Amino acid sequence: MIGVASVPSSHAYVRHLQPVPGDGANELPNHDSVVVLPDPVPARVDVPGQWWPPRLLDAHWLAEQTEVQFDVLHVHFGFESFAPEELARTVEHLRAHRQALVLTVHDLHNPHIADNTAHLRQLDVLVRGADAVVTLTAGAAARIEERWGVRATVIGHPHVVPLERMKSRRPQSDSFVIGVHAKNLRANMDPMAVMDAVIDAARSLPDATVRLDIDQDVFDRQSHWHNPVIGAKLLDYRTFADVDVRVHPRFGDDALWDYLSEIDVSILPYRFGTHSGWLEACRDLGTSVVASDCGFYADQGPVHSFGMGIEHVDASGLVAAVRASYENRTPALDPAVRERQRRTIAAEHAAIYSTVIQEMR
Repeated sequence: MIGVASVPSSHAYVRHLQPVPGDGANELPNHDSVVVLPDPVPARVDVPGQWWPPRLLDAHWLAEQTEVQFDVLHVHFGFESFAPEELARTVEHLRAHRQALVLTVHDLHNPHIADNTAHLRQLDVLVRGADAVVTLTAGAAARIEERWGVRATVIGHPHVVPLERMKSRRPQSDSFVIGVHAKNLRANMDPMAVMDAVIDAARSLPDATVRLDIDQDVFDRQSHWHNPVIGAKLLDYRTFADVDVRVHPRFGDDALWDYLSEIDVSILPYRFGTHSGWLEACRDLGTSVVASDCGFYADQGPVHSFGMGIEHVDASGLVAAVRASYENRTPALDPAVRERQRRTIAAEHAAIYSTVIQEMR
């Protein structure tokens, strides 16, 4: 049995790295079973289920623990809370206690911060200190090898939507709904830069409309995401007869699956980024994706790409991509295919854990 301390363990991505519970077909032959530890409770809890900042990356906290035992520390998210020097101490602690470090590089550019300098310095420590590095696409693996001289194992993103929910049929509609979800206007998102081109594209297609969703946090003075200037500009699209603007609390999972099933294509207006769980949820539910080419979204799965980066947007390319999404609809992935993929992903991770543990001995 392999004990894995995952940072975090409660994230949907991490849960879906394990076999589907209760399905004997998902046993992992030739590999030890993997047990993922629950997230340690952080020093201060502000919201239910909070796992951040992760105590497992605090070398001082690790040194004080006698009950937290694990073979592998697998880091996914949450290390932005720690300076490179602190992360280096954690790597040293793991080495001294013969505990392996596995890193999955989800983000080569932190999507929450435009200035990526600190993120790369943190990755400098973690990538070089890891016993094994995983990433989600061949493009990201090539970038990792180019910068750090480290070969990463490429393991595709598992399903995001629950398998049972994937079995539900999409609602039938005669219209073509183009979704732009501004979410809470995190740093890498720029819906204002794409809205006019998206509207132009919709007007060139039969029965097409634009739906613009905005999280209520954008208008909440007490929220970290309060952004009244951009929020007001987005609300101006209410004056367009063919744009449906909706402001609401952040979607929970079920509401998000409903939303993605109600739109035909989702526009990802990212100025910078690497991979996307949102994209995978769209694939699960049969929602086409139009994504900027700033990251490796096209490596993840079928998307319609357009040029967009920190300082540019190719409006004509965006219009063409939306039209292409109308002509070539993306079917939902078969949940049986996703289940088989999950079984493979679980086996690949178990093999990595077994290898790094053997190499530590």
